[in-house]
Amino acid sequence: MAGWGGNFPPVKPGNARRLAAPGVVLLACLLPLPALWRLPGPPMEEGFMLVFPELVLHGRIPNRDFLHLYGPGGLWVLAAAFKIFGTLLSVERAVGFLQLVGVALGVYAAVKPWGRWLAAAGGVVTAIVVVPPIGLTALAWVGAVALGLWSVVLARSERRGAVVASGLLAGTALLYRPDLVVAVALSGLVVLRGLPTRHQRIRYLGGAAGGVSPYLVHLAMAGPAAVVRGLLIEPVFELRGGRTLPLPPSWGHFDGFLQRAGLLNEPPWGLPAPPSPAQLSLWLALLLAANAALVIAGLALLRREGTADRRLLAVALFSVGLLPQALQRADSTHLAWVSCVPFGLLPAALVAILRNRVVSVLTPFLVMVALVPHFTLRTYVDDVAKSAGARRIESGAMRRGDRVFYYGRGDAVVAVRDLLAAIDGVARTGDTLFVGTGDLRKTPYSEAFLYYLLPDLPPATRYIEMDPGVANGEHSGLADDLAAADVVILSSVRDDWVEPNASREFGPATPNQVLSRDFCRVGSFGTGLFGRGLYELYTRCR
Repeated sequence: MAGWGGNFPPVKPGNARRLAAPGVVLLACLLPLPALWRLPGPPMEEGFMLVFPELVLHGRIPNRDFLHLYGPGGLWVLAAAFKIFGTLLSVERAVGFLQLVGVALGVYAAVKPWGRWLAAAGGVVTAIVVVPPIGLTALAWVGAVALGLWSVVLARSERRGAVVASGLLAGTALLYRPDLVVAVALSGLVVLRGLPTRHQRIRYLGGAAGGVSPYLVHLAMAGPAAVVRGLLIEPVFELRGGRTLPLPPSWGHFDGFLQRAGLLNEPPWGLPAPPSPAQLSLWLALLLAANAALVIAGLALLRREGTADRRLLAVALFSVGLLPQALQRADSTHLAWVSCVPFGLLPAALVAILRNRVVSVLTPFLVMVALVPHFTLRTYVDDVAKSAGARRIESGAMRRGDRVFYYGRGDAVVAVRDLLAAIDGVARTGDTLFVGTGDLRKTPYSEAFLYYLLPDLPPATRYIEMDPGVANGEHSGLADDLAAADVVILSSVRDDWVEPNASREFGPATPNQVLSRDFCRVGSFGTGLFGRGLYELYTRCR
């Protein structure tokens, strides 16, 4: 054992000091990790981030063969990870964790010119905001934000190839989420203005072109019509009406269905705070104020023409470009996805405006404690406590072979266990699977994780993810998909979905008619809504 120490060079005191500040940010990401690893994932969102990459490995094409509202980049990365390590929840969550770390350390790197410990405070704030809303699910938004942040950071690096890498990351961010184009364009304009030579500007633009160039491959595989439909028509024109929430958020109650559902599992918080619904309104106002402070500070510092000064304006405009994501649906998840950047950058802006480091560091923490704790500090502290064993993790494991999915409802875990056993008795080789809502006239959500637990039954529909106005649209083809299926699972888990938007509207009754005409119920599992089982299993009548 004594010989081990001699195999490694000693850590120099200067290096240890340099690593301490980013180490604090990494620690903030690691503290809740044990709990996050076992906490329930969102059934649709984490479900399709497990299913879509596996479909890619099987030759299915996003937008053409299955509904996917974002760029293909995140799916390709996960597909590569699944190819190497296996299609497992642990692999998907490892990628999700790396994305979260990328955002937190990206904010640290952006603030670092104003001091390592100021930057560490910003990175910790970002971790506290970005970790709670959706856990370790490897969604494309978080990956895109991380790539966009690091693009701005690298733009001012003096290392060889940094400018090309900066452009490449900017383009790759759009490969994950094309709707980040406003954020990438605004920050990119500042980056281009700050590059000293025409040659460097060309290198940046060349890198950006290289980052988005895989879209040409995607266009060739999926076809232009399918790509336009999947990346523009469906998310912007068909989906928006069924997902948009009122602005500002209602002061006295939650507008979002999943936000109301979360009231059943609120962790304790002993400090005085505004009511939870009111905190969403305050959060939106704070988000706008933080972005305004960043832009003001960035413009003020730009007059000094320093590297750090221009970088603040670039990341400030990147942050402003994220705002549409919060404005179209101001629930706690979308507010966290957007505010994790400006809240983390706030110490740098406040130092520039107030010239007081202590106040600059403390302000974002005090804001979270006093005004918006329920969706930031409270959840983060609860996850850390669960990781330390101080609180119980309310989660059940649904297992099939080496595949596992964590779910928050114990009755659903039992029902799915029995459902999977029943499927083994009726499914045949080559059968296809359709998973839908209890009433197929409304499609606000789906239990997409079931496709992951049943990999031997290929999806019978392109609507693995179900959205209002899309899956139940007049010309969606959902009824035709159902008519071609062999095994059908309908779930009433969220059949009581109500929001003040178009998700309340019923679509065509044709899918229900197809179910009644062609399928016979095999079994009902659990007690669900409106007289239905929690899950119901159907096979084609023979």
